Amino acid sequence: MGSRTPLFDAHVALGAKMVPFGGWDMPLHYGSQLDEHHAVRRNAGVFDVSHMQPVDVTGPAAKPYLQFLLANDVGKLAQTDAWTGRALYSCMLNERAGVVDDLICYHLGPQRYRPVVNAATADKDLAWMQERAAGFDATVTRRDDLAMLAVQGPSARSLAEPLLPASIRAAAMTLKPFHAAEGDGWLVGRTGYTGEDGFEIILPAEAVGALWQGLLDAGVAPCGLGARDTLRLEAGMSLYGQDMDEDTDPLSAGLGWTVAWQPPERHFMGRKALAARREAADLPRCVGLLLTGRGVLRAHQQVLLDGKHVGEITSGGFSPTLERSIALARIDAAAAAAGEVAVDIRGRAVPARIVKPPFVRNGQPKIDL
Repeated sequence: MGSRTPLFDAHVALGAKMVPFGGWDMPLHYGSQLDEHHAVRRNAGVFDVSHMQPVDVTGPAAKPYLQFLLANDVGKLAQTDAWTGRALYSCMLNERAGVVDDLICYHLGPQRYRPVVNAATADKDLAWMQERAAGFDATVTRRDDLAMLAVQGPSARSLAEPLLPASIRAAAMTLKPFHAAEGDGWLVGRTGYTGEDGFEIILPAEAVGALWQGLLDAGVAPCGLGARDTLRLEAGMSLYGQDMDEDTDPLSAGLGWTVAWQPPERHFMGRKALAARREAADLPRCVGLLLTGRGVLRAHQQVLLDGKHVGEITSGGFSPTLERSIALARIDAAAAAAGEVAVDIRGRAVPARIVKPPFVRNGQPKIDL
């Protein structure tokens, strides 16, 4: 048995199919992964993501510490006059520029930040972060007292609004994307992992049951890991352990946009190795694939051009919105310009078209079918 979120009994009561994931027992679906996927695209769905790990970084050197730890620059999150909180997406790199983890980091006030790391890497990440805090006047605190729900979909924010604390309700409803409001121990960020609008809500663990039930009573569909994966794939969002890992640098993972090279004097972990990689002639490209033949795209299938191996699928599956098979793939730079490739599916070379992700955003196809 794995660890259990505060909502474990609620998931079981709803008939969820529970599966191990990153050391946790998590709901895969509540009867129909397909229905849950469409609920998020068309109305609203809620995911229990309490297995994700919030970490508070505080102290006089919290900012310079995170500027060293992360490839993106938390200096971009400087306070503004009407500011309540801001967030950025970043990779945390090792000395070789491999991705230790990808995360969202919230800036909550002077000397206060909250990175949220992945469940499967939480213990490793905490040890890594604490070791690298040596020499900085900064404290790294694991927040196991908190739970987290992601409410996603075109109706998500309006359905969640009445359930938010009165002290932050108005601020939450006026947030721009990648901004956050904090109050009464709650943090409400306008972020997500589905390609839809919505909130990610971090709150005291003892309050999450009431919020979960309130959302269900308001007509928000409970959604599991299965729908979360098809939604993020349609949105072209990477998954740690599949699309990147400690042996993959962010440039090779299609995450170059998350690296802040300016200011040039900012030294971050892995910068030297990443700068060298930036000039490499063999730097691959990350592309989207739309299968034009019959079959289903899966991770680790080989990508072919003129019968020769030119790369590999990192994430793949069936898109419920497009009703087509789609994938993210890492391929040779020369092959990325070809337009058409093939994928080895059980010994058959099945044609596929190279496209630019995302495949779906805000419920609408973003590629030509």
